[in-house]
This record gives sequence, structure tokens and C-alpha cells, in this order.
Amino acid sequence: MIDTSSCASNAPENIALSAAQARQRMIAEVTPIVGHEFVPVRSALGRILAADIIAPHDVPAHDNSAMDGYAICFDSLAGDVETRLSVVGTAFAGNAFSGQVGKGQAVRIMTGAVLPAGADTVVVQEVTRVESGAVFIPSGQRHGQNTRRAGEDLARGAVALAAGKRIGPAELGLIASLGIAEVDVKRRLRVAFFSTGDELTSIGNPLAPGEIYDSNRYTLHGLLTRLGADIIDMGVVPDRPEALEATLAEAALVADAIITTGGVSVGEADFIKEILAKLGEVRFWKLNIKPGRPMAFGKVGNAWLFGLPGNPVAVMVSYTQFALDALLRLSGLDPIPERPLLTVEAANPIKKQAGRREYLRGTVAAVDGRWQVKTTGNQGSGVLRSMSEANCFVVLPENCAGIQVGDSVQVQLFEGIF
Repeated sequence: MIDTSSCASNAPENIALSAAQARQRMIAEVTPIVGHEFVPVRSALGRILAADIIAPHDVPAHDNSAMDGYAICFDSLAGDVETRLSVVGTAFAGNAFSGQVGKGQAVRIMTGAVLPAGADTVVVQEVTRVESGAVFIPSGQRHGQNTRRAGEDLARGAVALAAGKRIGPAELGLIASLGIAEVDVKRRLRVAFFSTGDELTSIGNPLAPGEIYDSNRYTLHGLLTRLGADIIDMGVVPDRPEALEATLAEAALVADAIITTGGVSVGEADFIKEILAKLGEVRFWKLNIKPGRPMAFGKVGNAWLFGLPGNPVAVMVSYTQFALDALLRLSGLDPIPERPLLTVEAANPIKKQAGRREYLRGTVAAVDGRWQVKTTGNQGSGVLRSMSEANCFVVLPENCAGIQVGDSVQVQLFEGIF
């Protein structure tokens, strides 16, 4: 079993932070945006609640039947022998029985129908027999069985959904069950992003010698669209300090967060960290991970800056493991979820040197009744195909010094982060 403990805390600023330290610091330092709006329920999917939703009435509103069967008064039963009861009417969902169930009586009832006055128990129809207007109830019934009580799900005045909750399909249904037509949600997070590098060109243009097409902006466009942000694509910025400085300053005026790709390592043309220090502040810029070691985190004006590496896989690792949770916190989500690491069996050996946490791309599948993971070929940080073919990250902690076939490894499924 692999030890997944993180490195020691409180690392000096010139020392690379562990993954756990970086994530904790980013979540702790950012604060949710202000501003909210009311939207129709059907437009609220994926949005974050700006205020508690209070139940205006009990849910369910009435005592009702959980099954098709017969509503009875439990005291009518004879104990350990079969009981004959007279059937005095029928209750439908939306069309209640208006009378009262007396001792020795039963009402035929459908699922969801209001429990008639005098009834406190429902006997499912499958165990009964009916003869000449009477129903015969076998022994062994329990008081209150097969009923749903008023307010059992939510009592009037209770908090149905708390502020900071992200609205999913279940929440849409819950809100609708309360009769609420509009929802108070946080405004959308505004995120500006751009790529840096003289070697980059946009798709649609012919490639000159030494140029490559910029894929990172399209990856980020997809990631930020999934996040639900209002996105501002600022294109490709050349490796010139004045151009980078002007673009960062412009982005800070219109966005809550800025994401850059490239320009954060220690190369002579890597200016993001230097310019960030000039325009604002750098909180950290080095992580003890692979891929994605260089990552700048700081602030320009009122906008938070996430300076991601330039290699495509490192972009996705840095975004999903660090920037995503900080952006969710900025959006108003509370609390930020801890994504589970699942333990599975390695289907192939993995080389690794101790010292850094690594995120490899893998495919989890059931093999002979056991969950196994295999890596997706070339794990280079520029091989975006390794992400496309994978369905998980294989997460190897700092002290891991290699994996053999059959060893237990931990994986983080892509579902839920992409």
C-alpha cells in the first residue's frame, strides 16, 4: 500500500510547495466574488446559490401512501391471525378519500394518495386477498408501515438548500417541489485567459517554420465552459515584456481571475513571474509535482492570476489539481469538495524516482472481476493524446520509487473534474 502523506508544511517561498500545501493555500487565500442574480429554475443548473432556500411548506405536504395497497387503522388488526376488513372507498393521488376510516374498515389507496383520516398504516396489495367487498390482511404487519409523513423530507421553515451549494439535477427537482420558480444565484465568475509564446499560432493560419498551433486556449475554453464561467479569450501574446504587461493589466480590469499558459519557468523568455511581481504580487511559483512544476499564483489588481505551464498535459494537471478548486471557491462554492482517490491494481509497471508527486494518465477497467489501471503510453507532458485516451490520473506520492504489476495504486477519476 502506498503512503500518500504530503510533505511537511510551512515550506519557505524558495522551496517548491507540495500539492497539498498549494491547494490549501489557494483555497484559503481567495474569497468569493460578490454579486448575484435571480434566474428561472431551469436556468439554474450548475449555478451556485447566493442565499439559503427555505421550505415554504412541509414536504411532503400531507401524510401519504408510499405503496399501492389498503389504508387501515392499525388497531383494527387481530394480532397473529388474518383480519377481515370492509373496503369503504378508494383514494387516488390528487383525489383524496373524503371520509374517515373506522375500526374494521379499509380504503383502497394508490401511491402518493393522501392518507385518509383515521388511517395510520398501509398494507401492500400483494399480500392481501379481496372477496365480496372485503379485504383480508395477513398477520405480521407493522404500525405506520408504507406511509410517508408530512414534513418527513423537509419541514416548513427548514433550510432546504444552503447558500454556497452548487445546483445539480437533484437540486432542481427539490427546488421545484417547493414551488419556487426563481433562484437567487451568484453571478458567473469572469475568467480571462491567454497563451504566451512566439512559437504559437492560432488555428486557421499556415504554420511557419518553428511554429506550432496553440491548443491550450481550446483546452481552457472547454474547461472553463464546463465550470460555467463567463470566459474572455485574449488570444496569443508574444514573448515581449511590454505586450505581456499590457495584456495582464487589461485582463485585470475585466476579470475576476486570469489564466495564462507558458512563460512561468526560469527560461530567459519567461516573463510572467517577473511582470506579475511588478503589477501585483506573487504568492508562489514552484510546485513539487510532475508534470506542472512551474506554476505562478498571485494577484494583479483585484484579479487572481494562475500562471500555468506551457505543455498541454501540464496545463490540464495544474488546472484540475489546483486552479479549479480556487476558481470554485471564487465562484462561491462552499465547501470545496475533496475528490476521492480510489485504490486499484496496477496492470503495468511504472518507473518513478522518489521526491515528487506525479500525475500519470491511465485507464481504469474491470479485469476478471478486479479493477485495474494501465497507463496510456507515452507520459510526456506535451503528449495531449495521453489525456484523450485516459479516464483517470494515476497519483503517485512523493515517496513512491516505482510500481510493479499487481501493486496497489491510487487513481483520481476524470468524471467530475472535466
